[in-house]
Amino acid sequence: MAQKRNHGGSGPTQRQLRVGELIRRTLADVLNRAEIHDPELNAMSITVGEVSCSPDLKIATVHVMPLMGSVPVEDAIAALARNKHELRRRVSSELTLKYAPDLRFRPDAVFDRLEESRRLFADPVVQRDISAPDDPRD
Repeated sequence: MAQKRNHGGSGPTQRQLRVGELIRRTLADVLNRAEIHDPELNAMSITVGEVSCSPDLKIATVHVMPLMGSVPVEDAIAALARNKHELRRRVSSELTLKYAPDLRFRPDAVFDRLEESRRLFADPVVQRDISAPDDPRD
């Protein structure tokens, strides 16, 4: 009889990570090949940065960003949401899962966090602290 394993860590399991990466690759390929029958979506260049899955793999949160700011991120998410059912069908045909995950699209905040980190490191107070010699008493 199968044993239930309780994942005690706070992060995602290996299976969640693996399935998320497969969904990310599949969506990126579908969007790159412009296989969706929506001319507005096909005209956009969208980067799929990350996909995070729920523990039961029924919900996949897709973090997207338009390339080079070609369109507002809200427009890209609206276009993806309009075509969610076709994208879900494409993902489910590529993966061998019991359930096709529900796709939820969110803006990718990685670039914003990267810009905030750059801004913090450029701050003169932080630069002073970085260049200060270490205290030998530590």
